[in-house]
Parts: sequence; structure tokens; C-alpha cells
Amino acid sequence: MQEMTWIVLASTVIVALGIALGTMLPALAMGKAIGHALDALARQPEAEKSVMRILFIGLAMIESLAIYCLVIMLVILFRNPLLTYLLH
Repeated sequence: MQEMTWIVLASTVIVALGIALGTMLPALAMGKAIGHALDALARQPEAEKSVMRILFIGLAMIESLAIYCLVIMLVILFRNPLLTYLLH
């Protein structure tokens, strides 16, 4: 029973770190993308439509990475595949 406690504890810590990195890094990427888009709009205001369209597509892709990270971490947290090895 002690082994299972350590695996649950380790997986919980890993999930916490994964969620922290999985939200922090896409947030930094979004900030950088928005900053560069604003820079592009300041240089060429007539290209607003194309810059905004590409920006929104890029932001959606970055956000989907954060959502995938969250889903995988929740699966690891609540349906840990390592626990099945310990129970058998």
C-alpha cells in the first residue's frame, strides 16, 4: 500500500507542474504573438484584416495546445495508468 501512496503523490506533483507549464508557456506565446501583431499593425495599418485573421488563427492553435495539456494532465490525475500495475 505504501508504493501506491508514493505513485499517487508523484503523479499529483507531476500533474501540478505540468498544468503550471502548460498554462504559463502558451500564455507567454500568446503575449508575444499579440505584441508582434500590434507591431505589424503600427507599421502597416492597411494590412489590418490579414494580420488580425492570421493572429486569431495562431491564438486558437496556441490555446488548443493549452487545452490538450489540461486534458492529458486530468487523465493522468484521475485515471492514472500506473495504478493498474500496482493493483495487479
